[in-house]
Amino acid sequence: MSAFEGGNARVGARPAVPAGDEGPTGLQPLGLGSGRDGFLLVPPRARTGPRPLVVSFHGAGGSGESGIARLQSAAGEHDFIVVAPDSRGPTWDAVGGSFGPDVAFIERALERVFDDYEVDPSLVAVEGFSDGATYALSLGISNGDLFKTILAFSPGFSAAAGATGEPRVWISHGTEDRVLPIDSTSRRLAPALVRSGFKVRYTEFEGGHTTPRWMTAAACKWWLGL
Repeated sequence: MSAFEGGNARVGARPAVPAGDEGPTGLQPLGLGSGRDGFLLVPPRARTGPRPLVVSFHGAGGSGESGIARLQSAAGEHDFIVVAPDSRGPTWDAVGGSFGPDVAFIERALERVFDDYEVDPSLVAVEGFSDGATYALSLGISNGDLFKTILAFSPGFSAAAGATGEPRVWISHGTEDRVLPIDSTSRRLAPALVRSGFKVRYTEFEGGHTTPRWMTAAACKWWLGL
């Protein structure tokens, strides 16, 4: 049964050893929703043992395809699983108001993945760009006992419903961002998180509202301790 109730931000799904053989590899639909669904990317195994997993959140008006595109190269290189759900509405629930149906859908997606694949509980992360980065911070801080690392590319703010656990936080932002200007977003957000006791890796780069490929690669290596 899902742990989601009302406006609760908590995700109850947890990694477990699959009862049978692992599920298929490759890019596949989540298969949990009609119209708005998402994707699961499972690279062919490069090594034995449990694998890292990241839940990727797209920007406003987007879909899970953007998260797959952003992480596909790094996932193949470093053998980690990507769960890229579609938001239930135009953007993520807490970004537009309060936690709601997106939490329930994310929990269903994680329950499916944890049932089919062996995941390293110390290397479960959330990641996102723009509104997706805002949601990664918000859901990640609220579930830091599950999501040990948060990768936030060009976030706007955090709408966390309290803090649980001690997730590490990566924030990067373009100095020429005109959509979410850096002075009113990450330059305020990163120091505030540090003051709250979070371990934050903050990086600025010359550019606009985007995530350069080299930045994604660097963030993934930081997450994995490489």
